[in-house]
Amino acid sequence: MNKAERYRYILDYFRNQMPEVTTELEFGSVFQLLVAVVLSAQCTDKRINQVTPELFRRFPDARAMAEAEVDEVLEYIKSVSYPNSKARHLVELSRMLQSEFQGEVPSNLDELIRLPGVGRKTANVIQAVAYGKSTMAVDTHVFRVSHRLGLVSKKADTPYKVEKELVKNIPADIIPKAHHWLLLHGRYVCTSRAPHCSKCEFNDICPKNMDGAKLS
Repeated sequence: MNKAERYRYILDYFRNQMPEVTTELEFGSVFQLLVAVVLSAQCTDKRINQVTPELFRRFPDARAMAEAEVDEVLEYIKSVSYPNSKARHLVELSRMLQSEFQGEVPSNLDELIRLPGVGRKTANVIQAVAYGKSTMAVDTHVFRVSHRLGLVSKKADTPYKVEKELVKNIPADIIPKAHHWLLLHGRYVCTSRAPHCSKCEFNDICPKNMDGAKLS
């Protein structure tokens, strides 16, 4: 099976099994999505969804959060990872949204990554989920699954390199969905320490079962 066939096989499966898919984060606006994604760094979506309802009731939009003190926001998110830096970033990005973008979350990469606490991965999530753009966010799950399933080369040793290889090989119209397909596969099936290979639909074509390859 060459790379093109591998992509086609895997994407066709996901397209048939999960035709409609999106983030598991819960939000009511683009601003709330941005906040949830910033909070989700190195933290589970489940934990973030437990925190954000009260946070969003108190700070529903950029204007409300821009007027808050960091310690006020911290009280709502102290159970997530790195709460101090995330609280600071949320207040700072809210103030920048108010001062430079009339309280609205921008839709392009260059403007998004200017926001405090927003890197390329977060920006790509916002572009894809909120604005329907063909951007591929590479988190730890996508990075791991892309390598394990042989979708990217061993030379793709950074999230950016993985992103570029995936975007090159996945049709633009399904790239936003493909991000979630790979992420969810990594979250629930191809897990980091104990992958559920017996439940994996790709076990027969997995590189670890070919030519004596090892799981990496």
